[in-house]
Amino acid sequence: MTTRLITALLTGSSLLACAGAALAQDKTLTIESWRNDDLAIWQEKLIPAFEKANPGIKVVFSPSAPTEYNAALNAKLDAGSAGDLITCRPFDASLDLYTKGHLADLSSLPGMENFSDVAKSAWQTDDGKATFCVPMASVIHGFIYNADAFQQLGITPPATEAEFFAALDKIKADGNYIPMAMGTKDLWEAATMGYQNIGPNYWKGEEGRLALIKGEQKLTDPQWVEPYATLAKWKDYLGDGFEAQTYPDSQNLFTLGRAAIYPAGSWEISGFNTQAQFKMGAFPPPVKTAGDTCYISDHTDIAVGLNAKSPNADAAKTFLSWVASPEFATIYANALPGFFSLNNAAVKMEDPLAQEFVSWREKCKPTIRSTYQILSRGTPNLENETWVESANVINGTDTPQVAGEKLQKGLDAWYKPAK
Repeated sequence: MTTRLITALLTGSSLLACAGAALAQDKTLTIESWRNDDLAIWQEKLIPAFEKANPGIKVVFSPSAPTEYNAALNAKLDAGSAGDLITCRPFDASLDLYTKGHLADLSSLPGMENFSDVAKSAWQTDDGKATFCVPMASVIHGFIYNADAFQQLGITPPATEAEFFAALDKIKADGNYIPMAMGTKDLWEAATMGYQNIGPNYWKGEEGRLALIKGEQKLTDPQWVEPYATLAKWKDYLGDGFEAQTYPDSQNLFTLGRAAIYPAGSWEISGFNTQAQFKMGAFPPPVKTAGDTCYISDHTDIAVGLNAKSPNADAAKTFLSWVASPEFATIYANALPGFFSLNNAAVKMEDPLAQEFVSWREKCKPTIRSTYQILSRGTPNLENETWVESANVINGTDTPQVAGEKLQKGLDAWYKPAK
């Protein structure tokens, strides 16, 4: 065999070896996120499950501090150094990323059919024609209660407003518990745990929310003012000094067993499970009249999208389709009880309190917080103004009617509904 032939054969073998090595090289996807608390869950549960089913694709979860995430992400995107996958906050922050060309359109991604229009609404263009993030989880509003206290006092979870206030009266008369743990000092608590919690039963969830965006309803209409009238009645049940009570104060009053009812978001579940030394239960916002349709704030909270400039787009889309699957939904929702899958597939929850919250989806119509889509883009910001007025109404410094008038006047100052 000639030297030239041997050299050619060896060269060919080297090329084949290199080609084989290239084929065997794993693609590595990096996820940008603000949820640094979830690092262990991704590393120990989610990523191993995906990599086992998808050999050849590796995933790295690379979170930033929550308060720094938006700025850090934008800087990376502008510099071209951002990860392949972008964890998406709801509504305007992510819409801005899409508008700037940083997020890819995922409308036709396999698996996106597993989500309802409400689930996708936080990560769509205003016209609904493009969806740019795969919904991961929502939080649900309602009331968490001290089940031991209810049993002692012979109270069953209320289904109507009359039953709700009768329960509060009974707890107050007994004197061993503050009827309800909520303060107004931090403002947002009064709106998020109060107005946005009970309000959907009045404005009929999506029907009212979308009508407000279209300009067909106003915040001075009865269905938007009446929840404030109900909130004003809460004042008598919040305990002494609630005006100076912060959100952590409210959490502590409940978990220490000093309050019987806590107006809640489901994100409290994990913390309360470790802190409360008593059995807990939960009930949805009571309806006005027995037999009324119930509505819950099933608020879209977190999603994940594709960096439009990712060099690994195909592998990233494989990952995103997995995020859209029932398998991911089950692992994620059980790893983080209180952050509920937005997937249409039923997810069996292991945590009993989380299971109670998510069961309301079977009997109540879902909606999202009324101020989050479109209506808080201007000045004054409707979300922030709703915080102020919710606190004012509970404190007794504004009437429900005045609150509605102030909010509508502020909205009218900058918002002109599209006709």
